[in-house]
Amino acid sequence: FQLQASGGGLVQPGGSLRLSCTASTVTLRYYAIGWHRQAPGKKREWIACINRSDDDRTYLDSVKGRFTASRDNAKNTVYLQMDSLKPEDTAVYYCSADETEWCGVGHYWGEGTQVTVSS
Repeated sequence: FQLQASGGGLVQPGGSLRLSCTASTVTLRYYAIGWHRQAPGKKREWIACINRSDDDRTYLDSVKGRFTASRDNAKNTVYLQMDSLKPEDTAVYYCSADETEWCGVGHYWGEGTQVTVSS
Protein backbone atom coordinates (compact mmCIF):
# COMPACT_ATOMS: atom_id res chain seq x y z
CA PHE A 1 0.00 0.00 0.00
CA GLN A 2 1.02 3.60 -0.30
CA LEU A 3 0.97 6.39 2.23
CA GLN A 4 0.19 10.00 1.51
CA ALA A 5 1.71 12.91 3.41
CA SER A 6 -0.07 16.25 3.12
CA GLY A 7 -0.34 19.62 4.83
CA GLY A 8 2.90 21.20 3.74
CA GLY A 9 3.23 24.76 2.57
CA LEU A 10 5.04 28.04 2.98
CA VAL A 11 5.30 29.39 6.51
CA GLN A 12 7.29 32.15 8.18
CA PRO A 13 9.98 31.37 10.75
CA GLY A 14 8.36 30.77 14.11
CA GLY A 15 5.16 29.57 12.48
CA SER A 16 3.39 26.23 12.62
CA LEU A 17 2.14 23.55 10.27
CA ARG A 18 0.40 20.25 10.83
CA LEU A 19 1.24 17.43 8.46
CA SER A 20 -1.04 14.45 7.95
CA CYS A 21 -0.21 10.89 6.93
CA THR A 22 -3.04 8.79 5.55
CA ALA A 23 -3.54 5.47 3.81
CA SER A 24 -6.61 4.42 1.88
CA THR A 25 -6.36 0.65 1.98
CA VAL A 26 -4.92 -0.22 5.39
CA THR A 27 -5.54 0.67 9.01
CA LEU A 28 -2.63 2.70 10.32
CA ARG A 29 -3.26 1.77 13.96
CA TYR A 30 -1.50 -1.53 13.25
CA TYR A 31 1.71 0.20 12.17
CA ALA A 32 4.49 2.20 13.71
CA ILE A 33 4.68 5.44 11.72
CA GLY A 34 7.87 7.30 11.04
CA TRP A 35 8.35 10.83 9.78
CA HIS A 36 11.33 11.76 7.62
CA ARG A 37 12.53 14.72 5.64
CA GLN A 38 14.90 15.48 2.83
CA ALA A 39 16.30 18.94 2.37
CA PRO A 40 17.73 20.07 -0.98
CA GLY A 41 21.16 18.56 -1.55
CA LYS A 42 20.99 16.47 1.61
CA LYS A 43 20.26 12.88 2.49
CA ARG A 44 16.86 11.92 3.82
CA GLU A 45 16.79 11.89 7.62
CA TRP A 46 14.47 10.33 10.13
CA ILE A 47 12.88 12.87 12.48
CA ALA A 48 10.16 11.15 14.51
CA CYS A 49 8.47 7.85 15.29
CA ILE A 50 5.13 7.13 16.92
CA ASN A 51 4.87 3.54 18.09
CA ARG A 52 2.06 1.19 17.19
CA SER A 53 0.64 1.20 20.72
CA ASP A 54 0.44 5.01 20.57
CA ASP A 55 1.99 5.31 24.01
CA ASP A 56 5.44 6.57 23.08
CA ARG A 57 7.26 8.68 20.55
CA THR A 58 10.88 9.40 19.72
CA TYR A 59 12.30 12.47 18.03
CA LEU A 60 15.48 13.69 16.40
CA ASP A 61 17.19 16.04 18.84
CA SER A 62 16.89 19.02 16.51
CA VAL A 63 13.08 18.81 16.46
CA LYS A 64 12.48 17.63 20.04
CA GLY A 65 10.23 20.06 21.88
CA ARG A 66 9.02 21.63 18.63
CA PHE A 67 7.46 18.70 16.74
CA THR A 68 4.79 16.38 18.09
CA ALA A 69 3.54 13.17 16.50
CA SER A 70 0.03 11.92 17.22
CA ARG A 71 -2.66 9.59 15.91
CA ASP A 72 -6.38 9.82 15.27
CA ASN A 73 -7.41 6.22 14.70
CA ALA A 74 -11.00 7.21 13.95
CA LYS A 75 -9.70 9.17 10.96
CA ASN A 76 -6.97 6.65 10.15
CA THR A 77 -4.51 9.52 10.20
CA VAL A 78 -1.18 10.22 11.85
CA TYR A 79 -0.15 13.83 12.40
CA LEU A 80 3.08 15.73 12.81
CA GLN A 81 2.48 19.06 14.52
CA MET A 82 5.41 21.35 13.76
CA ASP A 83 5.80 24.49 15.86
CA SER A 84 8.51 27.14 16.09
CA LEU A 85 9.57 26.33 12.55
CA LYS A 86 13.02 27.37 11.39
CA PRO A 87 14.43 27.92 7.88
CA GLU A 88 16.50 24.76 8.35
CA ASP A 89 13.26 22.76 8.62
CA THR A 90 12.68 23.41 4.92
CA ALA A 91 12.44 20.00 3.23
CA VAL A 92 10.16 17.48 1.63
CA TYR A 93 8.50 15.52 4.44
CA TYR A 94 7.54 11.86 4.17
CA CYS A 95 5.83 9.31 6.36
CA SER A 96 6.61 5.61 6.49
CA ALA A 97 5.00 2.57 8.07
CA ASP A 98 6.32 -0.61 9.64
CA GLU A 99 4.08 -3.43 10.86
CA THR A 100 6.03 -3.60 14.10
CA GLU A 101 5.82 -1.92 17.49
CA TRP A 102 8.55 0.58 16.64
CA CYS A 103 9.70 2.18 13.42
CA GLY A 104 12.16 0.24 11.31
CA VAL A 105 13.63 1.12 7.96
CA GLY A 106 10.19 1.96 6.64
CA HIS A 107 8.50 -0.87 4.80
CA TYR A 108 5.88 1.37 3.21
CA TRP A 109 6.36 4.89 1.92
CA GLY A 110 4.40 7.44 0.03
CA GLU A 111 4.57 10.76 -1.69
CA GLY A 112 6.02 13.60 0.35
CA THR A 113 4.84 17.10 1.04
CA GLN A 114 6.95 20.24 0.69
CA VAL A 115 7.53 22.44 3.73
CA THR A 116 9.21 25.79 3.13
CA VAL A 117 10.10 28.05 6.05
CA SER A 118 10.99 31.50 4.83
CA SER A 119 10.24 35.13 5.47
